Amino acid sequence: MSSSSRAWVVAVTVGAVEALKDQGICRWNYTLRSLHQHAKNHLRSVSQARMLSSQSSAAVWNQLREEKAKQSEESLRTVMYLSCWGPNN
Repeated sequence: MSSSSRAWVVAVTVGAVEALKDQGICRWNYTLRSLHQHAKNHLRSVSQARMLSSQSSAAVWNQLREEKAKQSEESLRTVMYLSCWGPNN
């Protein structure tokens, strides 16, 4: 490739870059970057909220299980008491 052809290639490339700048490609790049950053931050907060909700639901589940165990124990005590001390038919 001769030096004049290279000069033309460089000139056309520079012209294309300048034309793209004039059309707002740089502004689109900023917009895309800001949208990407916003989405990344938002998805991080959603995943954290999901993790917290799963932890809180696990705590509620444990509490319900403990209450059910207490009710079962109380029912067993009642049955044992009535079988030992209840009325004899």
